[in-house]
Amino acid sequence: MTDIQDYPFAAPAALEPPEEWAELRARCPVARVRLASGDEALLLTRYDDVKELLSDPRFTHHLVAEDAASITANESGGVFASGDGASVRGDAHREWRKLIGRAFTAKRVSALQPGIEATARRLVDEMVERGAPADLAAALGFPLPVWVICELLGVPDSDRDRFAYWSDTLLSLTRYTQEEIDAAQAEFAAYLRDHVAAKRATPGDDLISELITLVGALDGRVTEEVVLMTAKGLLVAGHETTANMIGKMVAMLLADRSRWERIVADPSLVRTAVEECLRHDANFGFGIPRYISEDVEIGGTTLAKGSTVVCSLSAANRDESAFEDAAGMDLTRSPNPHLIFGAGPYACLGQSLARTELQTVLKVLVERLPTLALAVPAADLRRREGLLVGGLERVPVTW
Repeated sequence: MTDIQDYPFAAPAALEPPEEWAELRARCPVARVRLASGDEALLLTRYDDVKELLSDPRFTHHLVAEDAASITANESGGVFASGDGASVRGDAHREWRKLIGRAFTAKRVSALQPGIEATARRLVDEMVERGAPADLAAALGFPLPVWVICELLGVPDSDRDRFAYWSDTLLSLTRYTQEEIDAAQAEFAAYLRDHVAAKRATPGDDLISELITLVGALDGRVTEEVVLMTAKGLLVAGHETTANMIGKMVAMLLADRSRWERIVADPSLVRTAVEECLRHDANFGFGIPRYISEDVEIGGTTLAKGSTVVCSLSAANRDESAFEDAAGMDLTRSPNPHLIFGAGPYACLGQSLARTELQTVLKVLVERLPTLALAVPAADLRRREGLLVGGLERVPVTW
């Protein structure tokens, strides 16, 4: 293994990968890294190794063991580093997955699509009315996913600014103090408890109302805390990651404008273009941690019991052994077995919703604004710093 390095790594530009990824894949696929907390962990960067560990049901993202590494310097920062379901383990986690699977159906996601498209069109029209240049991240990237999650959970859209702040604090690596994180979590928990109580009193046609009914039918095996945790996970992870990805997707496609023009000329490429943007994303964020509860061999290296291992999804998605011309973008790439939504028993439950949002946004933009272009050089784009999820501070565009 190499000497210990600070993680996450710095990148040369907002849309470019850190140089360390290729170096580690080539010569040190299990690398020692130092996290923001000061604790040590192991980093996986090869596709096969990341997929193997994520698919192993023995190891979870529950970093609660005494010898597990802390992801952040703050006790409760980064609570959703590894996705939803963060406080449910073992048999309870399996019950939770079944529960969400019964409520968070393809039918429910499909029913949201017309509203997603109508909202995307409205937000784009409002951006156009205000005039160019505009910040696409603020005008479209962030408000659309918040509307979707509010609609899904039966939460007032008027509260979206509060969600954005709560989300940032819960995903903080270094951006907020412990006091700010604790206060935000307490405020968020109180909000959700009031919301769940209101839905219990007056159920609606939303996911929370259905979860309350399903939890009651499980005779206490999955408690109200799971409903609250699920709501929190969807509000935070479901809005933050997709919001950031909208901005990154558009920036990637406009950084080389021939990509954008190709989709404008052939809108049937929207689906595969979205998948390639997900794979090509060099700014996904921290990655997915796993706590190793027993010795395991990965890629010829023994990971010792008690290790905390970080799986870099974005590094794995750039692995030349898994993808031809992995450093380039192929808008027709199919199949595209990228790992951005994870793999195995803990794969992202909201991936169908995220795909629906991204495809709808891209479809609307190429139809409504075929002349869309970055208003600044791609090299001038700036990453959002201090959070576990990757994103861009602004995406200035013109048309």
